[in-house]
Amino acid sequence: MSNEYELNATVRTDKGKGASRRLRRLNNSIPAVLYGAGKDSVSLTIAHKDIAKAIETEAFFSRIITIKVDGKKEQVVIKALQRHPAKPFLLHADFLRISADQAITVRVPIHFLNEDKCVGVIISAGNIIKALNEIEISCLPKDLPEYLEVDMEEIDLGDSVHLTDITLPEGVTSVALVQNADNDMTVASVAAPKAIEEEVEEEEEDLEGLEEGEEGEEGEEGEAGEGDADAEDKSGDDK
Repeated sequence: MSNEYELNATVRTDKGKGASRRLRRLNNSIPAVLYGAGKDSVSLTIAHKDIAKAIETEAFFSRIITIKVDGKKEQVVIKALQRHPAKPFLLHADFLRISADQAITVRVPIHFLNEDKCVGVIISAGNIIKALNEIEISCLPKDLPEYLEVDMEEIDLGDSVHLTDITLPEGVTSVALVQNADNDMTVASVAAPKAIEEEVEEEEEDLEGLEEGEEGEEGEEGEAGEGDADAEDKSGDDK
């Protein structure tokens, strides 16, 4: 896979929370860490505007990134990105070095296809419910996909798409399924609109109530019949 993303960084020697705050406030940069591949971790400084622009593209999170540290290039993937809880600011980034012969674990986005042609939506007026928007995969760097596809066209009302239904590229495995074959999580499903579901539930409750009422009436009739029989027996005795 080609490297389409490149970031410039410098080694950071001033560490600590106070230093990080000054870095963000005075230099409009964020602290970052580069680690992995059997090498020492390195504290970095990256311009906020550069990484903020890069993350506007979805593929940034599932592509090999070239990071230039004081002129030296490293091949990495982004492993963590800390955002400000209330403001549109990035606070910290973690980058993992990669080796061509070592598998990496990355989360890749899911692209849902043919949602407008979905059988359960067109014919049954259902709604597509997306349980997952990304999945964790493991592969060699050269096999890293930008995204995975899920075709919703043939999914009917009440049906679901699971992890095992996703066709993975050669050399790519699902981390969840490798860990446990029973981890076949639901990716998406087609469900009836909420209003219809509530209407069906009400109809079922009404039907249950009606059936209970009919059972009660049958019981009363049975008791009345026994009473009549007793009356007839007494009448016969009087005669």
